Amino acid sequence: MTGNEAVSRPASRGRLATRVLLVVRIVVGLDFIIGGVTKLFGIPVMVNLFDRIGAGQWFRYLVGFLELAGGIGVLIPALSGLAAFGLAALLISATFTNVVVIDDPPWVPLFWLVAVAVVARDRWFTTKALFARFGRGQVDVR
Repeated sequence: MTGNEAVSRPASRGRLATRVLLVVRIVVGLDFIIGGVTKLFGIPVMVNLFDRIGAGQWFRYLVGFLELAGGIGVLIPALSGLAAFGLAALLISATFTNVVVIDDPPWVPLFWLVAVAVVARDRWFTTKALFARFGRGQVDVR
């Protein structure tokens, strides 16, 4: 495949599934953009949450930045799979933190983990193509 060829979608997926997956991507993207912004702007609930975690407020800024970048990335078709994988790693950490560190239930991060896993699986073909282009030095994020 040359750098000019478009990445094709799996042919077996129907219109309804394509639209549902697009809605999932949009919802995931917007949720993480909003979550990242609330952390970066220091909304009191987030400040208190990261006080409970005990890692310092710098960690709130780091997580906020990662969530904002991941949320934006999920909305960009060429980056959505890679961004979803990054958010999945963040959510695995959040689930662990909820259960082990702050003794909160794991259901919210697990819900979002399933959602980003659906996005990552759906966009796997673009992620593979992106890595293939990196390997050949032909990076063209569309």
